[in-house]
Amino acid sequence: MKLTMNNTAILPLLALMAATRVHHFGSAWSLPDASLAVFFLAGLYVSQRAWLAGLLLAAGLLDYLAINQFNVSDWCMSPAYGFLIPTYAVMWLAGRYCRLFMAAGQQGWLLLMALAAASASVAFVISNGSFFLFSGRYADMPMVDYSLSVSQYFPAYVGAAVAYAVAGFAVVKAVGVLMAAVGQEKAV
Repeated sequence: MKLTMNNTAILPLLALMAATRVHHFGSAWSLPDASLAVFFLAGLYVSQRAWLAGLLLAAGLLDYLAINQFNVSDWCMSPAYGFLIPTYAVMWLAGRYCRLFMAAGQQGWLLLMALAAASASVAFVISNGSFFLFSGRYADMPMVDYSLSVSQYFPAYVGAAVAYAVAGFAVVKAVGVLMAAVGQEKAV
């Protein structure tokens, strides 16, 4: 893939995913997983669709390394793991849809945040619902009980995705302001 100005955003996004993929919600020693926001921001800022597949492969490789090299639990590895593809695709597609609102000023940014939260909510349902249905770990548990059990993780799941998305928007905005300032200096 040709590395264009628009596609250079993929490098820090890959680094962020690699740095945070070890723990879903973070700990005293690690940040929460930024993968949802990475897919959302990539959909928003990266022009080539092939990067969706690239990010999916990177996520799989990072999980493989975490489990086999860093002794991270393989609890989530099950037939449901494949449902991370539609989970992350929802985030990617929401980011791509948000391109329509990038020029809408402050209202556009508020809409981007709302869509980041909404898509992360859908991602939560896909990933947790598929884990319930296909992991084989909850055959004897009623779906209502499972839903109540995992609902405690919903605020952190969506909150981390939105927080990373907000940080990403802020970084892109700051870089744009700095580049404009440098461009104005050169014009003088």
